[in-house]
Amino acid sequence: MTPTQPHIASSPNGRQLPGHRVMLGRERPLRLDCGVELADFPVAYQTYGRLNAERSNAILVCHALTGDQFVAEPHPVTGGPGWWDLMVGPGKPLDTDRFFVLCANILGGCMGTAGPREDDPATGRPWGLHFPVITIADMVRAQAMLLDHLGIEQVFMVIGGSMGGMQVLDLAATYPHRVFAAVPIAAAAHHSAQNIAFHEVGRQAIMADPDWCGGDYLSEGRHPHRGLAVARMAAHITYLSEGALHRKFGRRLQDRDVVTFGFDADFQVESYLRHQGHAFVQRFDANSYLYITRAMDYFDMAAAYGGVLADAFRDTPVRFCVISFTSDWLYPTAESRQIVHALNAVAANVSFAEIVSDSGHDAFLLDEPEFHRVLRGFINGAAEHRGLPRAAS
Repeated sequence: MTPTQPHIASSPNGRQLPGHRVMLGRERPLRLDCGVELADFPVAYQTYGRLNAERSNAILVCHALTGDQFVAEPHPVTGGPGWWDLMVGPGKPLDTDRFFVLCANILGGCMGTAGPREDDPATGRPWGLHFPVITIADMVRAQAMLLDHLGIEQVFMVIGGSMGGMQVLDLAATYPHRVFAAVPIAAAAHHSAQNIAFHEVGRQAIMADPDWCGGDYLSEGRHPHRGLAVARMAAHITYLSEGALHRKFGRRLQDRDVVTFGFDADFQVESYLRHQGHAFVQRFDANSYLYITRAMDYFDMAAAYGGVLADAFRDTPVRFCVISFTSDWLYPTAESRQIVHALNAVAANVSFAEIVSDSGHDAFLLDEPEFHRVLRGFINGAAEHRGLPRAAS
């Protein structure tokens, strides 16, 4: 398979990005839920492993809010490992000796796919807030267009955690015959009021930064790093559990024996959050954060089916494995059970696993042996039914 890369993509800090980038929507524009049509728009993606002759071994990985397409390789901006390096690679649960693993930067993202930091073809300047507001369904339609471009009629599996899990659910509901198996992890069928509230705090922090410039900061040569860092800090708290925070930090002081009676980072947890905020602004775009969190807030699968979630999956041929974690309070197990109950209501093929972990929402990104074991088992079973080669012993 030969990738096409007609344009050079760059990251939020201006570095050139490696990988594949294609222009989609030239023959058939992408019509967004807001009514706007996008034509000739870029999508950046990465692949791992080889697509077999039958094009039947593709796994589509859908990334979360702060993720990107660099799943299993050193990140081109941070130099750190790929965000799912534990999961993707030879001999790993998403075994690249068996499967062709594909991950695209989402629509609205900031790592090469069309979004507010990309140039508006009509003006030659960054879209900024002139970029149309998007939804999870819009992201999924763009991914379906990418699959068309790659000649993949049906993926063996679509998998993702958090916002990635939302995309998994939408893809399986909207394009059921293009998905053999689906694994939504630590996700929900709609965004709760509590999660919308957390996102609004983050958005307001960004927009209150004087360097935000009404969303036009790129044209002004400025960056709302302080506001974006605060947004990241607030969100990151929701990704951990109280137990994980206590285990990692407790009330331990940072590089000192006594408190300073000031507002420096006295506690290790404060220092950790400041580091998370500083690192995040080097690789993410503030306007993209606004757009993506808004897309998550709008997500409500049942709304398009008269409020009946089960109807989204009626007569589905897709095999599902729904996974949650006991300490995830951002997307608690009860929300995964709602998805399972809806699938059961239409007699869908569904497995469910609640993984015991004290790591919180971020558990799906970490070394959780039981999670990996469950996932391997589901993948091997689905691959056998799909007629794909067995895993090497």
